[in-house]
Parts: sequence; C-alpha cells; structure tokens
Amino acid sequence: MNKELVIIFVKNIKLGKVKTRLAKTIGNLGAFEVYSELVKITETATSEIKADKRIYFSDTIMDTTWNHHQKFIQEGDDLGTRMKNAFLKGFNDGFERIVLIGSDLPDISALHIENAIEALNKTEVVFGPAEDGGYYLIGLNKMHSFIFENKPWSQSNLLEKTCLELDKKNIKFTTLVTLNDIDTFEDLTASSFYKSNLKLQQRIQQLND
Repeated sequence: MNKELVIIFVKNIKLGKVKTRLAKTIGNLGAFEVYSELVKITETATSEIKADKRIYFSDTIMDTTWNHHQKFIQEGDDLGTRMKNAFLKGFNDGFERIVLIGSDLPDISALHIENAIEALNKTEVVFGPAEDGGYYLIGLNKMHSFIFENKPWSQSNLLEKTCLELDKKNIKFTTLVTLNDIDTFEDLTASSFYKSNLKLQQRIQQLND
C-alpha cells in the first residue's frame, strides 16, 4: 500500500454556490466560470502525483470528474471539522503522510504538493501559507486534532494562531512558499492565471456587459 495520501477538497460546481465573494463583483456566472477553471488546474497538478488521492466533495459525489480516485463527501459543520474527519479517516486507513489542499489555487503545481510530502519526512506538520493569512495546504504525519479545533476560519490570523499553538506544544512544522487563492475580484485580476487567460477574460466581460 502507498503510505502517502493527497486529499483534495472540492466544492460542487453549482451556480450561486461557488466563490460567493467573487460573485458579488462579477456575478454568479462569472464566479462559476472562474472556479471551473481553478478546479481544472488542481486536477492537472494532482494528476502528476504518485501518492494515492481522495476527492472530498462539498455536497454530492460527481462521477464525471476526477476519474479513478476514491470519492467522498465532506463531513462536519465547519471547515476544521471537515478537514479533521478527512485526516482521521486517512490515518485510520493506514496512510503515514497526508497532505490536504483546496481547489481554488491558480498557481498550484505538483511540485508544491511533492515538497509538502517530502517535508513530512522531517517535521510532523507542513503548511502552504496563503497571502490572506490562512493556508492553502496542510500536511500531517500524525494526527493532531487540535489544529482543526477552535480556529478563526477565514480570518487573517488563522495560520499565525495555529503556528503559535504548535510552538507551545513543541511540535515542529515546515512552511512552504506562499501562494494566493482567488476569493475576491482583486485576487482574480492580480493573478497571472487571469492575465494570461484571454478566453476567461472575454467570457467574464461578455457576462457583465
């Protein structure tokens, strides 16, 4: 059995349900288009990883995407609980190094994920910091449930507070390169992903004319 697992959290791509902050500026159809592109990028990046993969959907398992991988539905009332449950299942199933990522990162690559898996040979925890103060990636080589409990989800001090708690418990962690996820229109227009995607620019322009 492969001892390494990559968990991908995916929101079901439903109109009006994805990238709601972005939708306030470019509309639900525009946000739908952007998130669809980001999921494709995530699928491409993870396709090159040799580790086992599990796809966790927000609402409903989709058979039309992420072929040949195990699929689950996220369980829990908040993001922390949903991530904790996914990690617990992975460790209970015998995996030794587990990395979890979201699916809204325009610059994610196989190298980022491979670096995270490699880091778990040296430290118990690894984070991929996001520019907004959260993290786009978390990896563990043993379960630390407190990481996912009583945290300021979606707040700018999430990673800082989590790292302080790890320091207090003398648990070593590694941080990777900082990346930006796409939550707002400013995030979108500042990204090379958007600047280089003329089709997406034209599509959003048409939707908002």
